[in-house]
Amino acid sequence: MAVVLGSASVFLDSTVVNVALPRIGRDLPTTYVGVLEGQSYVYNAYLLTLSSLLIPAGALGDHYGRRKVFALGLAGFALTSLFCGVAPSMEALIVARVLQGAAGALLVPESLALIRANFAGEEQGRAIGTWAAASSATTLLGPLVAGLLVDTLSWRVAFLINLPLLAFAAWALLNHTPESRDDDPKGHLDWLGAAIAGLAVGGLSFGAIYGQQRAWHGAAEYVALALGAAALIALPFELARSRTPLVPLRLFRSRDFTVVNLVTFVVYGALYVSGYYQTLFLQGVLGYTAAAAGLAMLPGSLLVALFSRRIGEMSVRYGVRLFLAGGAAVMAAGIFWLARAPVGSSAWHLQPGRPGSWVPPSGYLVDILPASLLFGVGLALLVAPLTSALMASAPAVNAGVASAVNNAISRVGPQLGGALVFIGVTALFRARVGDLRASPLNPPPSGLSKALVNSASTDAFHLAAVVCAVLLLSGAVMAWAGLRARPRPAAA
Repeated sequence: MAVVLGSASVFLDSTVVNVALPRIGRDLPTTYVGVLEGQSYVYNAYLLTLSSLLIPAGALGDHYGRRKVFALGLAGFALTSLFCGVAPSMEALIVARVLQGAAGALLVPESLALIRANFAGEEQGRAIGTWAAASSATTLLGPLVAGLLVDTLSWRVAFLINLPLLAFAAWALLNHTPESRDDDPKGHLDWLGAAIAGLAVGGLSFGAIYGQQRAWHGAAEYVALALGAAALIALPFELARSRTPLVPLRLFRSRDFTVVNLVTFVVYGALYVSGYYQTLFLQGVLGYTAAAAGLAMLPGSLLVALFSRRIGEMSVRYGVRLFLAGGAAVMAAGIFWLARAPVGSSAWHLQPGRPGSWVPPSGYLVDILPASLLFGVGLALLVAPLTSALMASAPAVNAGVASAVNNAISRVGPQLGGALVFIGVTALFRARVGDLRASPLNPPPSGLSKALVNSASTDAFHLAAVVCAVLLLSGAVMAWAGLRARPRPAAA
């Protein structure tokens, strides 16, 4: 319960802020940044520090004690959530979000490492399934809960609600969770390796995010990508040189560990990129209301929350390869179905105050719902088995850093994949619509043909969907060809 609540709070704060950003922009005064720029920093600063510090944080837990580092993360996340909730200005909130991301990095890898250390066999599969279901539920319900809090109370409550949850998680951790660590740590932590790893993940993530925001017109994004790439190239040499490497290179000698991380890179890249463009397509092109777009993919997401625990248990019993390959292939089928959605698909004008609008139109039932269900089935088949395969592929003494590496990859993959898809989508759209005022998958500006812009946006969305589906199919092939039918657990 402690690790589920702790990590769920991190995932929750990755999603709730999206809903609160408009109100934050209206309520908080700014001095050094503009409103739109400040809103961007509030969202991205958290993700950047979280991603950059995951690998060093995982190594800290393995070295000094996972329960100890997790407890420190709970305290830090609670304190920074309080700072976010009482921030007097946009600049103060940005600083608080930077620190909140750093605290969150202490929680995510240690949560899975503690599960690895305290459960085995099918019990471990059930525990990982519960963790995956809670993560999916918070991601799913986060925007809904945040919307209710923002509309009825205040955006500040969306941050302050973390405090009772984290307090209960701390009580459960200290009273019911034993300590675990590498019983034979050798020397000091590799701080140089930690800095290089942070620079690699942070540089690649920042460059991809900043480049999309600036439409790749500046120099800063390319400098950040170059620094991140250089650090990524230098990291293996530092790991080989160090007597106590941050990430033991022997982990990558495990075929299962390497394949699981490759599958994570392509699958999570496709997962988040497809989710981003789906929302834009539904609202900006088809004309769905925000509420309808939020509910459109709810049926599939519920399948993940409901069945992850059971599937995690089954994957331990029957082997993970079939679940990973099958899940990615079914997700690809869902995306291919969505890629056939026509520009004329009827819009769902859902308005909570009008019960007559609650019934979805035929366009949703034919074009969107089947894709949501297929995608949800595939994701439910994939998430818990992927995590189980990861935990089984690494020795227990390195569980924290193994989890951190996988989490970092799952966050860098979407940013890099999103940047490449953005370039392709924008190029296709610009070839159809020459006016630079128009943006793909957004309503057309005045003076431009709505039919032309929407048709070009639909073609751009179809391209993004097909690319994501191909990535998912490549992940299915990697899992089937690269993983053993029943991976052997790594030695402790």
